[in-house]
Amino acid sequence: MPLPQLADVLDDYAFLEGDDRIAYLIDLGRGLDPMPEALKTDATKVRGCSASVWVYPQQVGDQLHFLADSNAAITKGIVALVLAAVGERSAAEVATLDIPALLAPFDLGRHLSSNRTQGIPNMIGLIQETARRLAS
Repeated sequence: MPLPQLADVLDDYAFLEGDDRIAYLIDLGRGLDPMPEALKTDATKVRGCSASVWVYPQQVGDQLHFLADSNAAITKGIVALVLAAVGERSAAEVATLDIPALLAPFDLGRHLSSNRTQGIPNMIGLIQETARRLAS
């Protein structure tokens, strides 16, 4: 099942406060496509996250799709939010996308501990590095 569009996620998120926002992110994470255990390897693991996070790219036609998972529910929700920002785009588009700007309206640093947000730049870096490699 595809993740909702980022604009729709932001609309829903904006109506919520505090713990309801956290619950919403956790629900968003539950919507990720299942990631087979065999893909959860050292090569797909995102470094610098407080929880374990794995991101695996797949090319579907001319679009890039990511399977992802985390062993922590809130972190999995953040992963889903990042992937909603990426959407189903070509590798070339993902490589040049300003993902931090797309996520800025969510103000995650204000609502989550620094332990929960510290791995986001590394996750974005891995996604964009993979997209650059696949685009070339």
